[in-house]
Amino acid sequence: MLSRTIARASRSVTQQKRFLSLHEYRSAALLKSYGVGVPNGDAATTAQGAYDIAKSLGTNELVIKAQALTGGRGKGHFDSGLQGGVKLISSAEEAKDLAGQMLGHKIITKQTGAAGKEVTAVYVVERKDARTEAYVAILMDRSTQLPIIVASSQGGMDIEGVAAETPDAIKTFPVPLEEGVTDALATEVASVLGYTDAAIPEAAKTIQNLYKVFTERDCTQVEINPLSETPDHKVLAMDAKLGFDDNASFRQKEVFSWRDTTQEDPQEVEAAEYGLNFIKLDGNIANIVNGAGLAMATMDIIKLYGGEPANFLDCGGTATPQTIEKAFELILSDKKVNGIFVNIFGGIVRCDYVAEGLIAATKNFKLDIPVVVRLQGTNMAKAKELIDNSGLKLFAFEDLDPAAEKIVELCPKN
Repeated sequence: MLSRTIARASRSVTQQKRFLSLHEYRSAALLKSYGVGVPNGDAATTAQGAYDIAKSLGTNELVIKAQALTGGRGKGHFDSGLQGGVKLISSAEEAKDLAGQMLGHKIITKQTGAAGKEVTAVYVVERKDARTEAYVAILMDRSTQLPIIVASSQGGMDIEGVAAETPDAIKTFPVPLEEGVTDALATEVASVLGYTDAAIPEAAKTIQNLYKVFTERDCTQVEINPLSETPDHKVLAMDAKLGFDDNASFRQKEVFSWRDTTQEDPQEVEAAEYGLNFIKLDGNIANIVNGAGLAMATMDIIKLYGGEPANFLDCGGTATPQTIEKAFELILSDKKVNGIFVNIFGGIVRCDYVAEGLIAATKNFKLDIPVVVRLQGTNMAKAKELIDNSGLKLFAFEDLDPAAEKIVELCPKN
């Protein structure tokens, strides 16, 4: 039962791809402000800056970490030829040299694929020995609608691998919303981390502080791997991954000011500026839909009739001729696209207003690929009349199944 709960919890974390993620150095600074122990260090955006930070730390026991929003940096490689994005170093000169090979270059990991992610900063920190490496995460359990703490004495590795191979090593603790993480609960969690008795009180306090970050900063996840006990019984977050709910951006202006858009797909960033939710996929049939649920259903029905969707594009409840035109621009940048399926439910949005946008976009882009349009709702009849009289290569339908069947028929896979 525990392993199933953890598996669900782990999947829920990996599915939050549209939520804000921060670079490690940003997360560490935020944790430190809440009283969580982290190794001393700072981030640099130039090789000279890395040198200066290494000098200021006053030790030769150092680590330099490439800052890119991807897992597996330690085993990654760079387009500069450098192997590994996390390096143990012993001098400021080494920090400067390695920073020069990392900054402005792309790191390629299992998560990034061949495209890689550009390294925008390096994080230079003191190297701390670990007596014990534990894992702690706080996230929402969808099955109970409660926060849970996931804890294991087997930190420093892939937690999903631990859950699969040694599920008994993973413990979960539901957190009552009213009480939060009490002293008793924090001590209970700390006791499963494999620490010595001397470190338990600090570990318990750390867990309470992590929960405070989770609640006060509208986090979707707080993951510390590893949360280590040092030989002198200090508890330090050696690495941190924090995610934040986009819906709370109005309340978390400071956190969202730390967003690094260079780590995101530039088309997705541009789409967001126009109120569009856009994710590129591998197929050939582009789609424009209003509503995330309808978008998922649209992609499913394209697949059902043998087609392959080229994108997820939700234009929401504020579709205008301008946003429709921007949607066309985004999807037509993909050379694999050989047809467009527009599926709009006109509730808040008027169907005739959408039709005007479609006609304008089709003319402006001089489209020579088929566009199948399924409109339902307010002013549907007027919209169909506009499309039928446009003289353009637009095919209007009222029902979803025949519309999906038509676009797949017109758009064979490349």
